Amino acid sequence: MNHLPVLPVLIPLIAGALLLMLHDTGVRIRRRLSAIAVLAMAVVAILLVGLADQGALLVYQLGNWPSSVGIVLVVDRLAALMLLLTVALGAVALAYAANGLDDRQPHFHALLMFQVMGISGAFVTGDLFNLFVFFEVLLIASYGLLVHAADGERLRRATHYMVINLTGSSLFLVAIGLIFGLVGTLNMADLARKVAAQPAENVALLRAAALLLMVVFAIKGALLPLWFWLPRTYAAATPAVAALFAIMTKVGVYAVYRVHTLVFGPEAGAVADVAQPWLLPLGLATLAIAALGALAANTLRTLIGHLVVASAGMLFTAFGVGGQAALGAALYYLVHSTLVAAALFLLADLVLRHRPAAGDCLKTDDAIRRRDALAFAFIVAAISMAALPPLSGFVAKVALLDALSAHPAGAWLWTVVLASGLLVIVALARAGSHLFWRPPPRGLTGTAPVATLRLVEAAPLAALLTASIALSVMADPVLRYAEATATQLLAPQRYIQAVLGQRPVERPEATP
Repeated sequence: MNHLPVLPVLIPLIAGALLLMLHDTGVRIRRRLSAIAVLAMAVVAILLVGLADQGALLVYQLGNWPSSVGIVLVVDRLAALMLLLTVALGAVALAYAANGLDDRQPHFHALLMFQVMGISGAFVTGDLFNLFVFFEVLLIASYGLLVHAADGERLRRATHYMVINLTGSSLFLVAIGLIFGLVGTLNMADLARKVAAQPAENVALLRAAALLLMVVFAIKGALLPLWFWLPRTYAAATPAVAALFAIMTKVGVYAVYRVHTLVFGPEAGAVADVAQPWLLPLGLATLAIAALGALAANTLRTLIGHLVVASAGMLFTAFGVGGQAALGAALYYLVHSTLVAAALFLLADLVLRHRPAAGDCLKTDDAIRRRDALAFAFIVAAISMAALPPLSGFVAKVALLDALSAHPAGAWLWTVVLASGLLVIVALARAGSHLFWRPPPRGLTGTAPVATLRLVEAAPLAALLTASIALSVMADPVLRYAEATATQLLAPQRYIQAVLGQRPVERPEATP
């Protein structure tokens, strides 16, 4: 068997265990071990994306047990893409933490590895129970990262975050218990085969379980009305942690895309497309309210948290619209929005460090140090996040609007999306004006010495912004990959055959 699919879980697991044993050693040893693990994961992720792009669909059966009764890991186009994105953010978080954060938090590296393990496992698992397990792994690690050396505000936000997610985990267990009791399996490929054949007396409970799963994933993905915890929680996190958290919301979106196309898709009989009618209006409402929240934000970090919610709303809207074009554009948008949100979280920390009195508050009370470099970085990130040409956000928004125009309510969808985009532009322009381009009131020019913009701080931010620019330069091949991924999602028969056939399928796909 090809062992590549298990390595994104195995590598951070081993590294995290070693780092726990080495927590009393010097920080340089911990940094090197983490860097080796991330580098190894990057190699594996690149190989998996290459194989997926050639049409391979890899299935790994732990212990060589049959897929219907054992643990199975599956890597297709979507899983490979998400793994690569996870490794990229993990590397950025690790590099930025080397500015001294990891030295003050001795368990930072171990917790980071376990969170990367949980996120990666959620992307490659082939059954609902292990999706729950990996959700818990990434959440427990995120709890530790939030409260590690926490002050009062961060501890309060972490408490809210834990309560919300523990509630979601309880609902997740209820949902998978219902599904297992009704269908007798939690393997997603096996469920896809058996759900449509359920007797009529099971349909009501099965629909309830499917909608309960949607609620759980909506909590993870910050869908209205379950998003209120996210902006201030992410704003309270340390910058390296917040950058990695940029992909955590996308785990909930991924789960909706995976489960509700594979298990509850068009061929699911009486429970077919059970989430579809809900996701479109809720996604639009999330997008609109998050844009208003960004406009009302009083700190840069809170503003970015609302932008993360808005990106989730856009992704849920695209899924509600359905179709290969909308999903393909949404996957490109997912990559773009994750990279830019992570960059903005790092930039917010640099603003806080170089604005001695006012920090990242959106008011003109203090002159910012290193204005030119940080202002340029903000312009690049803001242009991309606001979907202005020529960066990746513009490409993603145009592709999404083109897909939305085919929907019967296309005019309304365009109105909400464009109006929300205008609010985001105004919110970012307001933030930039307060932080960089409006001179402070007379007598408030700041007296603190100019802080040095170190390479360890600037390089991760520059890498993320460069990746966003590269995403726009390479828009054509990335969009082709995203569209092929959407086609694979909407035609799950090959996935089902590969998993239940108990062997990898590696025949080429037609290139759209």
